Amino acid sequence: MNDLTINLEIHSSIPLYEQIYKYIKNEIQNGGLPFGERLPSTRKLAKYLQVSRTTVDMAYEQLVSEGYIEALPYKGYFVCELDGLYRLMPVQNQVKRFREEPKEIFTYDFSPNGIDLDSFPQNAWRRLSKTILQEENRKLFQLGDPQGEYELRLMLAQYLRQARGVETSPEQLVIGAGNDFLLLLLCSMFGTGQKIAMESPTYKKAYELFGNLSNELRVIEMDESGMRIDRLSDTDAQIAYVMPSHQFPLGTVMPVKRRMQLLEWAAGAADRYIIEDDYDSEFRYKGRPIPALQGYDRNDRVIYIGTFSRSIAPAIRVSYMVLPRRMLSLYQSRGRSISCTVSRVDQMLIAAFLNEGYYERHLNKMRAVYKGRHDVLLEALRPLRSICEIRGEHAGVHILLTFTNGMHEEEAVRLAAKQEVKVYGLSGYFVGAAGLRREDTVILGYANLSEAEIRSAVARLKTAWMPLNE
Repeated sequence: MNDLTINLEIHSSIPLYEQIYKYIKNEIQNGGLPFGERLPSTRKLAKYLQVSRTTVDMAYEQLVSEGYIEALPYKGYFVCELDGLYRLMPVQNQVKRFREEPKEIFTYDFSPNGIDLDSFPQNAWRRLSKTILQEENRKLFQLGDPQGEYELRLMLAQYLRQARGVETSPEQLVIGAGNDFLLLLLCSMFGTGQKIAMESPTYKKAYELFGNLSNELRVIEMDESGMRIDRLSDTDAQIAYVMPSHQFPLGTVMPVKRRMQLLEWAAGAADRYIIEDDYDSEFRYKGRPIPALQGYDRNDRVIYIGTFSRSIAPAIRVSYMVLPRRMLSLYQSRGRSISCTVSRVDQMLIAAFLNEGYYERHLNKMRAVYKGRHDVLLEALRPLRSICEIRGEHAGVHILLTFTNGMHEEEAVRLAAKQEVKVYGLSGYFVGAAGLRREDTVILGYANLSEAEIRSAVARLKTAWMPLNE
């Protein structure tokens, strides 16, 4: 037995030794620690839990005295065999055990949220981390600028101008721990009761976040060009949330004409804004990269949001927001009271990652990796084109399969699960009542699968979905 992970409540009225005792006792009663299991030594467990050895000794002594564990000389502590274990288990635990159903096991998971962690630039990241932490710079451990470190904002402004066509300065940038935090910050600046227009299907967390903060949501239909501006104009929306460069989950790219119509809508009233979520914009495998909508804006109405979660790793939790200049005074009065949620060490690390060219090299590598998997997936899916059509390809890290043989997405998901392959239904991303809720489409994300795994997984999907065609 290695270490026992016990969540100790330091400020609880229950002594620490009693918390340890109760945890181990419950684990033995519930079968989590079976008969004969060796417990960690008191010294090792005390070190792991960061408590005194006396505290662990007292817990073990109580367990020994009650007969739950026994101490064998020169060997350690072991779980005793208990007669009548069923009667010792709390009633609710007995019921829970009888009601538990076996979890589905998936060999392959086409998650649309996955990324390739094997390609993470660990050596460069470790080297930069060591350099930054070795510097005797006490300010890194003090509270920094609420907008984020100036060095990072400067690097970001240069990168966004060059790579995404975003017109910005460091003074317009705000750093935050994830897109959700930046949306929360925006809501605190605008105040509650805003009328926000969103596409359907869409990024559902944003939809729920806006709704939970007492905003009024207006769901707008989409067509092949994205959000329908004629339907948007028919509403009283003040803010439009869009993903013009690669809409999630449909993968739609908003053409220039529609973008101009959207910007014209925003300029039509003094209090209108566009929130541009530049989702997955880094990954495009055909043609030139699509510039950000913000770069076309001449009326200072676009709020641009991007993140490193997809291009580096989700755990980085660093996103950035470019505010229109007309909103800077609003940020000064309502936003700067909220401290930056990203540590200064992490910010300086990403600034160095950008400044020394590691980020650009990493992106180029990931584009090649994901394009390879994208191409392998499309080739492997060729036999399935007789029963479905493929959409959303050539960008991002997922595609959509729409069945043309009458198969419902629920059936497709169920049949795939029987082959231990997890796919995702599109209907879960629809919101509101606008537009047709398609229930004949599934999403296949390929970022976290190797090329060999993609081929094997698609072979199983063919078995699941085309048994009569074999």
